[in-house]
Amino acid sequence: MQEKDCLILQYLYEELNLTKAAERVYMTQPALTYRLRQLEREFQVEIISKNGKKVKFTPAGEYLVSYANKYLSDFREAKDYLLNMGDEVKGNLRIGVSSHFCQYNLPPILKEYTANYPNVHLNVDSGFSKEMMGLLNDGEIDVAIVRGDYNWSDKSYLLDEESICLITKQEINIEDLPSLPFINRKEPFVLIKYKNSKELSDVENISSWWNERYESSPNTTMLVDSYETCKEMVKMGLGFSIVPQAFIHNHDHDHLFCYDLAYKNGQKMKKRTWLLYRESSLQLAAIFKFVESIKALYYIKKD
Repeated sequence: MQEKDCLILQYLYEELNLTKAAERVYMTQPALTYRLRQLEREFQVEIISKNGKKVKFTPAGEYLVSYANKYLSDFREAKDYLLNMGDEVKGNLRIGVSSHFCQYNLPPILKEYTANYPNVHLNVDSGFSKEMMGLLNDGEIDVAIVRGDYNWSDKSYLLDEESICLITKQEINIEDLPSLPFINRKEPFVLIKYKNSKELSDVENISSWWNERYESSPNTTMLVDSYETCKEMVKMGLGFSIVPQAFIHNHDHDHLFCYDLAYKNGQKMKKRTWLLYRESSLQLAAIFKFVESIKALYYIKKD
């Protein structure tokens, strides 16, 4: 079984669709099907079964997918190690970054990094922090930059922390909140598969803060899909919302009242941004240089 065969199995397992998997390995669907049949003859097992357009892996097929994933991981690790044996910084760097950090912070960092190390091949994936943690845990990325506190047993470095803010169009008395319309952000449906994540979510943090102060539930009148939408609704005077400080830009302060939230013990509610990686990966120069450059940049900012 070759590297491309492993990629076929990996992508097909992710997509459960022959056409989509074929597109990802730049093959036609008949060519991919033919290669699957060859693998079945080679191993003398049935890898997938089909019911109409639906694809289902057999137990033997799932075992081969597990083997393919391990093979690809080991192959990438060996390739990266060999590329980094010399003095020149080269090889692959796979980064997973939260969407907000990717949009507002990452571009200038990557511009400087690629200027310093032009022979490093970058692969950047962005999305929800929980998704990036999944990729890091599965070994799909070398470094993750996530917002929120996660249970990560290897190396971590605190890049930044921001307040959680209550925002309103008009000045209010905090004691009146239960009677005021609350515009809340709902948990994206795509994250339902990460429900067992060890991270304490924004929803849980806000609920803890609320339950310390009020006996009644908030008067939730809107559930929207982003903090930016929450903010825009508040700017129209449609209610109050609770958002991380990163979503409150300088020009917003001219139009909104912002209150930093704190628990009754005086501890302020914070949203932290972390750099996460494996210590063993620092033997690869491309990863080592990226981690050190990020640390140096944010150490300066902290001072």
